[in-house]
Amino acid sequence: MLTDLLRRLAGRPENDAPLPAEDQRIAVAALLVIAAHADHHYADIERVHIERALTDRYGLNPEAAAALRAQGEAAEQASVDLYRFTSLVKAGVPLEERAAIIEAMWRVILADAEREPHEEQLMRRVTDLLGVDPREGIAARSRAQAKLST
Repeated sequence: MLTDLLRRLAGRPENDAPLPAEDQRIAVAALLVIAAHADHHYADIERVHIERALTDRYGLNPEAAAALRAQGEAAEQASVDLYRFTSLVKAGVPLEERAAIIEAMWRVILADAEREPHEEQLMRRVTDLLGVDPREGIAARSRAQAKLST
């Protein structure tokens, strides 16, 4: 689980090895936490949106979503760079599902109603590292904004 993922994070990502489902979940949770930290302020509303995104994506109950968020926080703290998580997700998540991860990250970023240049830069980089077309990244942001407005 988390220990195995942290061990893999310390080494070189294995792009040709299948990503265990639990590692995939932790890597996605870590990307959501990274999005929340992009403005150097981790607000409670961002935690709520991370847990909601994890619940929606994986069909988790609130306790399991909170536990997965905590694992994502631990993985994010243990890692030295964004590339580790994006390469794990890219290796294990089909391309058509990666835009949903981008959208969830945007919902976390937009949850505090403030947008900073660091957040924009992070999302352009993540979109590129996940192999998502930049136009799809923009569409994901628009969908996230629309969902937060309702």
